[in-house]
Amino acid sequence: MLISREAHQAVSVEITGVDLSKEIDNDTFQKIKELWFKYSTVFFRNQELSAEQHIAFSERFGKLETHVRTNVSKSGYPKILVVSNILENGTPIGSQDAGLFWHSDLCYKEVPSLGSLLYAREVPHRDGKPLGDTMFASTAAAYDALPESMKKKLEVLKVVNSYLKAYVKERKSGNRPPLTEEQKNAIPDVIHPIIRKHPLTGQKCLFVNEGYSTRVLNVSGEESEQILKDLCAHITKPEFVYRHQWKVGDLLMWDNCSAQHCAISDYALPERRLMERTTISGEVLH
Repeated sequence: MLISREAHQAVSVEITGVDLSKEIDNDTFQKIKELWFKYSTVFFRNQELSAEQHIAFSERFGKLETHVRTNVSKSGYPKILVVSNILENGTPIGSQDAGLFWHSDLCYKEVPSLGSLLYAREVPHRDGKPLGDTMFASTAAAYDALPESMKKKLEVLKVVNSYLKAYVKERKSGNRPPLTEEQKNAIPDVIHPIIRKHPLTGQKCLFVNEGYSTRVLNVSGEESEQILKDLCAHITKPEFVYRHQWKVGDLLMWDNCSAQHCAISDYALPERRLMERTTISGEVLH
């Protein structure tokens, strides 16, 4: 029996009584989907999933993306992105520095992804305490809390989102190789409205983030910088943020329109972290 327990009133809910390794009936699936869109993030504890089961559950929500960085995909499973600090023969088995800045996955694409599902296989610990938490912020709750005058101002503004911005920043803080020209050409900068309507619910959300948003169009450079600074600070206020403390076997899924996230990098080898992510393609842009 599906049971939900609110983890944060605006952002997250825990779902129990569901074994994701088994086929889920349509009624239960619809309840999961409803909770997901209501809270932006939902999570399940104590799951034992194979790669095939992770993919199968994810595909019930839609077509899955293949990440541009194919070198950090799970071997034999291009639909699974590996996030890990583990090395094998001196080579990283996954992305070592993913999510170090507040961002929404694939917001740099013309059609941003619908959502992501992250599965915890290994969680680092120190002195018995789990490390590597992830924070989630509700961009829908943040929009709702804006003054009406600000909503009206932002309604007509658009923002440029750039994959290269975050990649360059994360290269400086991590060990990412330079992008090939083919990779760069596959991910040109895109323009989105600052206030984005959720493609399925119609809910209004703020679609800017510190990781990928570079400038606001049709305003001065100084005003653009101030708008982005103010909105990014507003979205990540404590009242809009849920911090998830991972356990092995967690599967957490988030909505990439109504939420953004940021990883806490407070661990290092030999403290091992191994996470695997699927990403659901978007179908409707605005």
